[in-house]
Amino acid sequence: MSKPSPFLSIVIPSYNESRNIDRGVLEHILEYLESFPHSWEVIFTDDGSLDGTTDKIETFIEKNQKKVSGELKLLKNIHAGKGPTVQAGMLAARGQWRLFSDFDQSTPLRDVEKLLQFAQEFPVVIGSREGEGAKREREPIHRHIMGRGFNLLVQMLAIPGIHDTQCGFKLFSQQATEKLFPLMHVYGKQEERQDAFTGAFDVEVLYLARKFGFPIKEVPIEWKHNETDRVNPIKDSLRMLRDILKVRLADLSGVYRQ
Repeated sequence: MSKPSPFLSIVIPSYNESRNIDRGVLEHILEYLESFPHSWEVIFTDDGSLDGTTDKIETFIEKNQKKVSGELKLLKNIHAGKGPTVQAGMLAARGQWRLFSDFDQSTPLRDVEKLLQFAQEFPVVIGSREGEGAKREREPIHRHIMGRGFNLLVQMLAIPGIHDTQCGFKLFSQQATEKLFPLMHVYGKQEERQDAFTGAFDVEVLYLARKFGFPIKEVPIEWKHNETDRVNPIKDSLRMLRDILKVRLADLSGVYRQ
């Protein structure tokens, strides 16, 4: 007999996260979930890490699986980028609701409660660092300005009315997940790459949500900037703009109807 689906799946992509693991991120995640009032599972979906991340996650799972009320899983993927890695985790999840959340927990997992308040009405609920009630900490001013400029382009070219597409804290119903994530085209390719490019896969998924009539709710959340050497603000913004144009071209070409 198959296990009943959990209420919530938490999908956490990883790429060379040993430093975050060493500072106790995994323990903080479990500490919150053990007080969560519904059934849950965590899926760590790894993007071909090379620094021992998967070994540390496996050790953590072996140590804690029998102690916790939910289920802990690890997916090992080739290094194809964040988009395909998140896609793999979301589609492997079994939850009625499926949240993807950045490994560094720049938005604390407890903020899922803010998103779940709107889950009965909206099948796609996304954390936003913009708007009344949102909190941003330690973000360099140049990063904020570039982010706002990028969002203006996203609104003009793809998703008008969404003020923060790039926050890595998004909740999808099972139905929305199973409809939208298999259709990812620009960011759905499992092809090995050499860099750590995150890209605008969120834009593709939200564009598809709009296209297929899934209402989207933006909810202000807390967010703390964590310094990283994986992001080149100028270079990556240009590549993300290119990919947004690819999304529009894919739609015009009928790719998403298939």
